[in-house]
Amino acid sequence: MSSLFRTKSIEQSMRDTDEPGRRLSKNLSALDLTVFGVGVIIGTGIFVLTGQQAARNAGPAIVLSFALAGVVCALAALCYAEFASTVPVAGSAYTFSYATLGQFVAWIIGWDLCLELALGAAVVSRGWSAYLQDLLNLPAWLAGDKAVPDWGAMFVVAALTVVGILGAKLSGRVTGALVVVKVAVVLFVIGFGLFFIKAVNYQPFIPPAEAAERQSGADAPLLQILAGVTPQHFGWFGVVAAASIVFFAYIGFDVVATTAEETRKPQRDVPWGIIGSLIICAVLYMATSFVVTGMVKYTDLDTAAPLAKAFNVIGQGWAADLISLGAVCGITSVILVLLLGQSRVSFAMARDGLLPPVLARVHPRFGTPWVMSTITGVIVAVLAGFVPLSELSELTSIGTLFAFVVVSLGVVVLRRTRPDLPRAFRVPGVPWLPLASVLASLWLMLNLPVVTWARFLIWMVIGLVLYFVYGMRRATLADPRSDTPSTPAPKA
Repeated sequence: MSSLFRTKSIEQSMRDTDEPGRRLSKNLSALDLTVFGVGVIIGTGIFVLTGQQAARNAGPAIVLSFALAGVVCALAALCYAEFASTVPVAGSAYTFSYATLGQFVAWIIGWDLCLELALGAAVVSRGWSAYLQDLLNLPAWLAGDKAVPDWGAMFVVAALTVVGILGAKLSGRVTGALVVVKVAVVLFVIGFGLFFIKAVNYQPFIPPAEAAERQSGADAPLLQILAGVTPQHFGWFGVVAAASIVFFAYIGFDVVATTAEETRKPQRDVPWGIIGSLIICAVLYMATSFVVTGMVKYTDLDTAAPLAKAFNVIGQGWAADLISLGAVCGITSVILVLLLGQSRVSFAMARDGLLPPVLARVHPRFGTPWVMSTITGVIVAVLAGFVPLSELSELTSIGTLFAFVVVSLGVVVLRRTRPDLPRAFRVPGVPWLPLASVLASLWLMLNLPVVTWARFLIWMVIGLVLYFVYGMRRATLADPRSDTPSTPAPKA
């Protein structure tokens, strides 16, 4: 039982990165990481949530909702940046929690990340297939919502799995090309849409509050069940409610931290990649939502393709196909980076013995975890091809927020237990800023439905069974006495 909370020292984690046969190639720069971040963040969120939440909860004040969500993500991003610059090892929040909160918590967060990244990639793959089917008018049996199996989704997962195995640098180049296309489309929406803004569409900027229909049973938000809070549309409560939903459009910046071990100068480049990609995406989200709600009355944007709808309303239908092309490119890069992140987390867990060591094999030529990448690709392809995942997409969100909580707490713990560690980037205002990140993440988690919490807990129970049956007994954690400083570290 003592091993449950034994931590793996930073020094041991760094030594493991040089183990023969399990050493990842270091090819990535700050620009590559920023491209990865933008590639995974800008996806279905900007093409769907912008209009839907303006119509349902916030009105033109959806701009403020994106700003609030960006602040919450920024709090967590600062914590990720400190950890990634201090512990530049594959695994992201899993590795960070192993160094601060112990093996048991590390397993929980690693298992949680497997849910977040793999399921997220499968959900987004089905979205990619639907956009492609609409863009190319493909047969309904081949791709799209009604296809079983969804050959389009399975194809894109298989193709991007091969790209990931061929190398992180190649993945970066492919992602970079896709990011250029989708950012160009977003900038087109902003620049061209400015000419069609009408001031009257911004009135009222924050529509008057309206009582929302109370949800019942498992579909009700946990906050409603615990506190009896009556949800509202519009008003300031609606702005906050929309923020809790559009927050999920920012999911993905944390994946940048999973590539720290493959970065040439991780102490400098990983913080730049995390924070830089988040800032770029926040600006693009706010600008897009401002323009779209100025082009068309917010009440007309409750559709699965609000950006295309806005241009159709103003008589510029030719732009709809261009936007769909941008959506396909945008979602492709999301899938690629999610697959990349998932394979790195599982690779780190296998290298630590919590999963079978064979999964930690690195390709001798490409320097990538090809075994884990292949298994991840197969699982995601099967899920995307055969399972309707629309009801499970919120599991990705709760998994991400849970990781935010653990990482934020871990920053505070590591500051006190290892104040001697060199930190290329330091979170300001410790412990208050990390605690603010914890509270903000918990607040958003409370706004998720009860059924999402139930599914999340079931997944965690399965993970605990695997840990006690296999992981706890097979972990290769070295004797911590061999890694600790010879003199006691000074107290913070």
